Amino acid sequence: MSAETSVTSGQFDRRRQQFRAWRGTRPFWAGLLVLLGGLPIMYFPYANLQIGHLTLAMATTAGAGSLIIGVLLVVLGVSLWVQKHIRVFAGVAAILLGLVSIPVANFGGFIIGFLFALIGGSMAVAWAPGVPSEPQPAQETGQAGAPDWAVPGATSAPGGTAHQSQDGTGESNDLSETSPANGANGRHSAD
Repeated sequence: MSAETSVTSGQFDRRRQQFRAWRGTRPFWAGLLVLLGGLPIMYFPYANLQIGHLTLAMATTAGAGSLIIGVLLVVLGVSLWVQKHIRVFAGVAAILLGLVSIPVANFGGFIIGFLFALIGGSMAVAWAPGVPSEPQPAQETGQAGAPDWAVPGATSAPGGTAHQSQDGTGESNDLSETSPANGANGRHSAD
């Protein structure tokens, strides 16, 4: 960005809040760890270490297997971000691929990729979508803040529910007969 480009801090804050809201509706950290677990698993079998003129190749016979495991873990990590409803499948698959990477891909990417895949997969399985909080409705009162049972003409018991039904007949809509007004307190007798 140049000095002539003006980006208001409000726009940055708005984008950050949008990202934060998006991140909160899906297993973001689980997907990130699974994705990061796939990178060392697919990188180390193809890495060459240069020491002066000496080249140390880490290539193994299972190079293709570790590449497949790494790519699958990256795809599972991205899919956890995009499709949150597959979290259990992706989490179990990430755990299994992490375990398979131990004998196939240089001890699971030198344990780094294995641990990231295992922890990310566990987080994906354990993640549950949050319940959106609903605003509490204001409690309806009869006259000047008095409870319904204290208002003249309202038919309800002091400790119970109002006996005024939705259709205006004055009959109780409580079919369970477990209201505190009749002394049941939610308990049913066996007789």
